[in-house]
Order: sequence, then C-alpha cells, then structure tokens
Amino acid sequence: MPRKTPSSAARRTAVSGSAVVMALALAGCGAEVEEQDDEKSDASSSVQRCGESVTYTVPERAVAYEAGSADKLFALGLTDHVAGYVMPPANPPVEESPWAADYAEVEMLSDDLLNKEIVVEARADLVVAGWNSGFSEQRGITPEILDTLGIQSFLHTESCFNYPGHPERMAPFDALWADLERLGAIFQVEERAAEVVEELQGRVEAVRAAAPDGDPLPVFLYDSGTDQPFTAGSQVPPNDIIASAGARNIFDDLDERWTQVSWESVAEAEPEVIVILDYGDLAAEKKIDFLKESPHTRELPGVRQDNFFVLDYNEGISGPRTVDGLEKFAAYLAELAD
Repeated sequence: MPRKTPSSAARRTAVSGSAVVMALALAGCGAEVEEQDDEKSDASSSVQRCGESVTYTVPERAVAYEAGSADKLFALGLTDHVAGYVMPPANPPVEESPWAADYAEVEMLSDDLLNKEIVVEARADLVVAGWNSGFSEQRGITPEILDTLGIQSFLHTESCFNYPGHPERMAPFDALWADLERLGAIFQVEERAAEVVEELQGRVEAVRAAAPDGDPLPVFLYDSGTDQPFTAGSQVPPNDIIASAGARNIFDDLDERWTQVSWESVAEAEPEVIVILDYGDLAAEKKIDFLKESPHTRELPGVRQDNFFVLDYNEGISGPRTVDGLEKFAAYLAELAD
C-alpha cells in the first residue's frame, strides 16, 4: 500500500487538500458523464486487455475486485453500471474511500477472494480485477474461463507484466492512465476518462517538478514478512510513487511486482526512509515495532532515525488513490528535508 517529527507524521491520516479536492470533483462529476442510450449500449469497441485486443459491449452489471478496480469505475462516473464489488478483509474499510457514497450505492458481494460463483450469481457482464490477485488459475477464475461463460473481463494493465500468453509492460503510473482510458472506451465515456487522466497526470507532474535536487534518498518498502521481507519491485505503483517524489526504491532494479528479498540485501542498501504498507490485521504500528526490535533492521538508518511513512493499501495498488499517496509521500520527504 506523511511530519513535524518523523514519528508523528508517519501516523498522520488526514488526506491532503488536493486529494480532497480531487475526491469531491470526481464524485460530483458522476452526473455529468455521458448518458448511455440504447444505441450506445448495443455498440461495441475493441480495447486492449493486456497484450491482446478484445471486443467489448457496454457493460451494465460490472463486478469490481478490490478498491483499485472499484475506484477506477467510480472515478469515471460509472456507479450505475456497477452491480457490486468483492472486498477481501485485508482492504481498509470502503467508508474511508473518497468514493464512499458510490460504494454505498452498490452491493458488497463478498468479503472473501474473487471466485467464479460470485460473478455468475451476480449476473455480471464484466469483471475488473488484477492478474494473480482477483483472477487466478489456481482458483479457477481467469479471463479465458469467463470468456467461455459470456462474461467480459478487464485486467489492470499494471498486473499484465506476467499475464500468460499476452503480457504487457508499462510503468505503473502509465498503466493507471491506460486503465482509465481503456475503461472509458469500454463504457464509451472517453471524454470523462480523458478529463480524469489529465487531472491525475497534472498532480503527478506538479510533484515531480517540486522534487528535491541531489542524490535521492534510498527507500525500503516493507509489506510484510519476518524470516524474509516482502517488498515492492519496479513493476508496482509504490516504485513510481517513490521515484516521482524524488527518492529511490532500493529494489527498483528488480524486474518484479511484489516480491520476496533477503534482510541482508535490505541492510546492504542502508535505506534512510521506510515505507510501511498498511493493510490487514497487522497494524502499521506493529510492523514498525518489529523493525525497531529485529536484529536485521534495528540498525538501519531509517529505523534509527524513526523515518517511517505509512502508505495506505489503496494508495499502493493500481488506482486513482496512488496519486494521493504520492502527494502525501512527497510532503513527508519535504518535511524531512526541513
């Protein structure tokens, strides 16, 4: 998945002003999205689904897995086209979302992992999820299987990095823009998608323009793990968050998404800032306590200096809220520099 002193700022949960403005703007624009008339609903469009071109008809009963998927649909003003969402318990409560009102209008289908039975029972005509998260060969729900059932599917472009048969590689922020544009084409709300992408891109460019000069601070993202840490490689949004703010992910040379590394490699990199991905039952404070106590990490520069930044799960996965996470992290780095 922002400080007068690093320790107090790491626990701040207030959303930045620009993020609030964005949330209100996106929520308020829903009524202005192009109306879907009968002619448009019957139309089809060819859109990339990872590395293949797929023909879609305009969905009326989309099912979203996790907040990243639902947020993208809600940001595009498509609440009326969402039949429901599946939200596993690791996700923070939807009431904390900028689109809480949209979540309240659609049905929560399950608080477990996505499966074929859920989407069939919901009479879904589109499923939006990531590869190896919502979609899974092991659990028997893949785009190929849904195709045979007449259910359309869309994968987050960021997760297409290792999609079998049709991989696609993009930098994580570029993948977010692509998702919004592709979903806009599927639902035939291209103008709305262009507006959302332009607004988000402008916020990212503003952060990049204000990034500090000089050598970027080395940053370690701690997701989980005690024997070995789980962290972010170059193919997931936190890598772009860290880099766009002017710092450096110590594992940006790993051509991976979320991956396991060794504590020795973390120590060798001497990270000066620790990003804690906050989700699930293990609170961020508990993860920080572990890093302060573990012989593997207690002498890391970022741990000794108490330089912890807490990144909300939904700001660390592919979705509009990654830009909120970027702005908060950039503000945190600026305070460290003061």
